[in-house]
Amino acid sequence: MAILPHWLLGPPVRAPGASLGSVTGTVRIAHISDCYLPRLGGIEVQVHDVASRQVRAGHDVLALTATPGEGPERGHQVETLDGVSVHRLSIPMPFELPVNPFAPRLMREILGADVDVVHVHTGVVSPFALDGARVAQALLLPTVVTWHCLLGAAEPAFRLLDRGLGWASRPVALSAVSDVAAAPLRRIAGRGTAVAVLPNGIDVAAWRVSPAARDDDAVHLVATMRLAPRKRPLPLLRMLREVRRLVPAGVPLRASVIGEGPARPTLQRFLTRHGMGGWVRLLGRLPRDEIRDLYRRADIFLAPSELESFGIAALEARCAGLPVVAKAVSGIREFVHDGQEGLLAGSDLEMVDAVVRLVTDAELRERITRHNREVEPAMSWPDVLKRTEAEYLRAIGLNAARSGGKG
Repeated sequence: MAILPHWLLGPPVRAPGASLGSVTGTVRIAHISDCYLPRLGGIEVQVHDVASRQVRAGHDVLALTATPGEGPERGHQVETLDGVSVHRLSIPMPFELPVNPFAPRLMREILGADVDVVHVHTGVVSPFALDGARVAQALLLPTVVTWHCLLGAAEPAFRLLDRGLGWASRPVALSAVSDVAAAPLRRIAGRGTAVAVLPNGIDVAAWRVSPAARDDDAVHLVATMRLAPRKRPLPLLRMLREVRRLVPAGVPLRASVIGEGPARPTLQRFLTRHGMGGWVRLLGRLPRDEIRDLYRRADIFLAPSELESFGIAALEARCAGLPVVAKAVSGIREFVHDGQEGLLAGSDLEMVDAVVRLVTDAELRERITRHNREVEPAMSWPDVLKRTEAEYLRAIGLNAARSGGKG
């Protein structure tokens, strides 16, 4: 591929390294996210994973976050995590909320130190990340903004915000983690602004598992989620109760819910009240290796959320071979097609019917499991990193057009 003119990135002051698309040499990339490790969640893990893989590819990568580290220190703390220079711009906040209204000054200092491209990761409420986007634009830096959420009911508010700030018309490479998440952004931005799909990535080989010996012949249902109302864990338990009622009594069932969150006491009370504690377990948060091991002994993955912009937990389960039952309105439909990688449902009742169908039809379950184990999804890390590089090049081009082609 042809090398981009040096005026797009500035003079080649760093030692040559891996290529970033058509740009040769080490590229200095800054990721900005409200949330980052050690906090665990979809955005936190994905931003860390893409940043650390870019380091392995030979790039100079830093991350700016309002998430504090594990120590008591606050303020501007810097640590190296898997090769990524993590700048923690945190201040004492209730519940350790990742918010810092004083961060823009420090952001300007950090980003002004020879950064080539800025990648902003945002959700519906991401004040720190959006501050970073504004600082990057003020510094005339190539900027990519990736939405990791569904706007949902917030879309009218964002439409009004755009009328006042005009962010959709700025020279920023806009993207979202799925077509479902991109759709409202495209409506707000209008026809003249492209919104790309930049999905979350997965290490397919790491999640490919072999089935393990079972202690019993029960059909094992599993869900992995944050136990918060937005993820709908309580409706999940209601659906499980209905599944148990509809499945013949001679078919043993077992269910495991992985994750932690504020809804746990409510879920525990529900299980106790309805006598479900003998076959439904709340396992809490588990490390990745324990989740993979549990998937070796599971049969079906359940994803009840309707506001799921992507669904990385469902993708991990799909790579492990589990048929996925999910809502058709969610971003999971990007990698689960009805009858192929799992079953999609339009309502909770339809989801119950889909689970019952998979529980009672071992042949269907085995066919989907075999497909999921043999066919690799399009969201593998090599593919996602190529798409990410393409977005960086698009941001560089937009930035060059804004500056009239001057370095």
